[in-house]
Amino acid sequence: MKFEIVKMAFESLLSNKTRSFLSMLGIIIGVSTVIAVFAIGQGAQQSVSDQFQGLSADSIIVMKMQGRESTGSSKLSTSDSKIILANSPHISQSSSVMQANVTLSVNSDSASANAIGVESNYFGISSIEIDTGQFFSEQDILDNAKKVIFGSGLISTLALDKNNIIGQTAKIAGKQFQIVGVVKETGRSMGPTSMDDSIFIPISTAEKSVLGANSQIMIYSLADDVDNVEIATEEVTAALRAEHKLKDSAADDFRIMDAGAMVGAAQESAALMTILLTSVAAIVLLVSGIGIMNVMFVTVAERTKEIGIAKAIGGKQEDILGQFLLESVILSMIGGFLGIALGSSIIPIFSKFNIMAVAFSYWGPIIGFGFSVVVGIFFGFYPAYKASRLDPVDALRSE
Repeated sequence: MKFEIVKMAFESLLSNKTRSFLSMLGIIIGVSTVIAVFAIGQGAQQSVSDQFQGLSADSIIVMKMQGRESTGSSKLSTSDSKIILANSPHISQSSSVMQANVTLSVNSDSASANAIGVESNYFGISSIEIDTGQFFSEQDILDNAKKVIFGSGLISTLALDKNNIIGQTAKIAGKQFQIVGVVKETGRSMGPTSMDDSIFIPISTAEKSVLGANSQIMIYSLADDVDNVEIATEEVTAALRAEHKLKDSAADDFRIMDAGAMVGAAQESAALMTILLTSVAAIVLLVSGIGIMNVMFVTVAERTKEIGIAKAIGGKQEDILGQFLLESVILSMIGGFLGIALGSSIIPIFSKFNIMAVAFSYWGPIIGFGFSVVVGIFFGFYPAYKASRLDPVDALRSE
């Protein structure tokens, strides 16, 4: 008998293919949306991890106060890294960075790049590794050396051979620089700019002859211990306020962020975006469930006489209930499988065309399919219950 119920449920759905497909369409879209949402959320969180992977939990970053938060011109300068190191007992290392866009050329090829002026200890603080060549020495900083290190992305952009580029000359902002190294791919960014598409030059050279007054200045510092980040931040604040001669009533002309707070805030934003998009997908599934309920009610109305005949020949209420409920669940399950196929096929397309950062998550198909089955049971139960409660005499008299 159970096999007959399953067989009859499939036959009923196949006899109305168009209506069955339209009933499943909402489920298909909803499940594929859930999968896409989780992929986007996972991709966003992965992007956050990639962006901050070079910053340890004890990193402290100082930047100029800008925009509406700024009450005047900031006095933050590249020499402040030494002030911080000298006056902050819980800071173990400190390094200044300045950056701006420049035009560079190697041989006959040219490109726009983000130039980053760095101190010799910056590469160690930011965990950047050399691929070929060497980093700057402290003497290079003191001598205002015209040396440059290329990011791996620029090597590809300019179609250069990283193994033969060392010692060649690059023209940056109209000045000749010797290429001394290429850094390994980082996948990180400094603001909106990829570090792989950047060049690194000694900060003294950048400040005096390459980057203008409008360049962005940041200071990277390391606390001596993760547990001392808060007190180290207070020491940095006090040191900079004293150096900038700010009155007690004056606001800071700089802002300080620790890596832990930055990563936490970025991950929280990514998680919130995932929740919001998942809510939208849930609404789509909810609406599709209502559509399934309407279709099942129509099906019950169309098959009233069939139900009366089934009851007249001995069909039980639970058999009628089971058949109609099974039809609803089958619709939602098939829609769920098709939604998984559609959603999973979208992710490679997004990745290939670099539409946005996505990463496959197993939670997407699991939650999407689970939700589709729940929708089928929940919205299919009442029409099935109504069908099972029909009076066989009234059902047989219906036209």
